[in-house]
Amino acid sequence: MKKILVTGTAGFIGFHLANRLVERGDEVIGLDIINDYYDTQLKYDRLKYAGFAQEKIDYNTLICSEKHANYHFIKLALEDREAIEALFAREKFDMVCNLAAQAGVRYSLVNPRAYIDSNIVGFINILEACRHNDVKHLAYASSSSVYGLNEKMPFSTSDNVDHPISLYAASKKSNELMAHTYSHLFGLPTTGLRFFTVYGPGVGHALVLVH
Repeated sequence: MKKILVTGTAGFIGFHLANRLVERGDEVIGLDIINDYYDTQLKYDRLKYAGFAQEKIDYNTLICSEKHANYHFIKLALEDREAIEALFAREKFDMVCNLAAQAGVRYSLVNPRAYIDSNIVGFINILEACRHNDVKHLAYASSSSVYGLNEKMPFSTSDNVDHPISLYAASKKSNELMAHTYSHLFGLPTTGLRFFTVYGPGVGHALVLVH
């Protein structure tokens, strides 16, 4: 049994991943800020399905699932450095899967600072917390958007990705570079997943397509 932090557990991928880990017996702490980038009712419905039925979830308060004793949830922003550091120091995670991020290409034209706060500042907080708390492996969500103006098909992980065409894509390319640097400097194993289309039922098993 591993103790695993999964961020973004009110989102589609994080919801399915966390529930799968819980079902196989791991101890999971889910984290999400539950922002209003899209309908928050969808996020609360996922949390309710996982056993977090509270009508109001207080910020930075760890709560236990009513369905699974090995599943806890905390409402927290990645850019909240002090709270993230305290969470890692207290819980001593074996592994971390960082799926929380500000997503969307079009929205980055409207609210670019949200991408810097969550995807850059938030990600460095995760990297630093992993580094200083002996996390054995960090997996994180990148995006197929990093391929940008690449014209060669099909895409390959060995392709040059120096031409992102949105701030969202640039932030995800930055995550890959940041993670690579921490792996090189501090020996932190990291794995980035460049998600393409992800779809499936609202509950149960999701079908995930990755490159």
